[in-house]
Amino acid sequence: MTVMEQRGAYRPTPPPAWQPRTDPAPLLPDAEPYRVLGTKAAEQADPELLRTLYARLVHGRRYNAQATALTKQGRLAVYPSSTGQEACEVAAALALEERDWLFPSYRDTLAVVSRGVDPVEALTLLRGDWHTGYDPYEHRVAPLSTPLATQLPHAVGLAHAARLKGDDVVALAMVGDGGTSEGDFHEALNFAAVWQAPVVFLVQNNGFAISVPLAKQTAAPSLAHKAVGYGMPGRLVDGNDAAAVHEVLSDAVRRARAGGGPTLVEAITYRVEAHTNADDATRYRGDAEVETWRRHDPIELLERELTERGLLDEEGVAAVREGAEAMAADLRARMNQDPELDPMDLFDHVYAEPTPQLREQRELLRAELAAEAEAETGAASGAPEGGHR
Repeated sequence: MTVMEQRGAYRPTPPPAWQPRTDPAPLLPDAEPYRVLGTKAAEQADPELLRTLYARLVHGRRYNAQATALTKQGRLAVYPSSTGQEACEVAAALALEERDWLFPSYRDTLAVVSRGVDPVEALTLLRGDWHTGYDPYEHRVAPLSTPLATQLPHAVGLAHAARLKGDDVVALAMVGDGGTSEGDFHEALNFAAVWQAPVVFLVQNNGFAISVPLAKQTAAPSLAHKAVGYGMPGRLVDGNDAAAVHEVLSDAVRRARAGGGPTLVEAITYRVEAHTNADDATRYRGDAEVETWRRHDPIELLERELTERGLLDEEGVAAVREGAEAMAADLRARMNQDPELDPMDLFDHVYAEPTPQLREQRELLRAELAAEAEAETGAASGAPEGGHR
């Protein structure tokens, strides 16, 4: 019998029917983004929560505008505005308990401030003054992450460690649609699902990764559908509906805290302003597109709901706006003060125990600064130029 004949005669026993480990149906997101405002679900929303969300949104919009102005004045090196995305920013901060952790990306300064971090300290990194600018442990807010998606594995690690220690802690990690194209996104979701870590992933799908539209990043039906491949639920929500985002994130946080594992939430929103002050958004999108999204503004959506239900009047609107102006004035005044910086701080808080290279670099800088100070003293006393070199 030939080899081919032997192969043709081989009839293996059919394997048993394959069964998926998990039924994928409950993990699939809704076909349409979940909404609250303008629907019957809004009638069940807590009026006090809606008022709080509204005040935070108005303050957030004014904060974005003031930070953008400070960039134009040279007081900030760069500012990635979250104008138009304030509902995601505020809801993410309010959905967490005090003991929980927030892991923001570089565009999530407003979420950091909404979590309780001082507005000036939140902008210190973008000013170029410090590595972070605030103590992450004080408000349980990780440093603003400029590299895309690198904060996601950190969030999973913290959440997994908390679970192992028996701490009742949830981590909420924020990322943009561009960050979902990074390997860190895959690694974080895979580990989180395998370990059933108490972590919530919030993807703010604002339409563009700088100038790259979502259609050129992925062919998935939605980013929320990616959750199924990792074995976790995916939720799709209107990212400009503050009440809906808060509800979805709060449900995901409760689920994680109860041991239900991670959730991936995709919030459909829009970046109204440019990627940063260094970007010309008119090169890759038209004004008509932006104006369409302006008509779905998160502040106007919530203000309409509140006024129609008699929960907000003109005096209330004016009071909130006055408070926002006071916040902006304080931020402007404090940011216009030149900070006193010590160059030696560059070497602090890098390693718990400085490496030999770091100690060598520190001593080199110390010697250079001492020589510069000596030269300035000599110049002031009238010594010949270069006499102290």
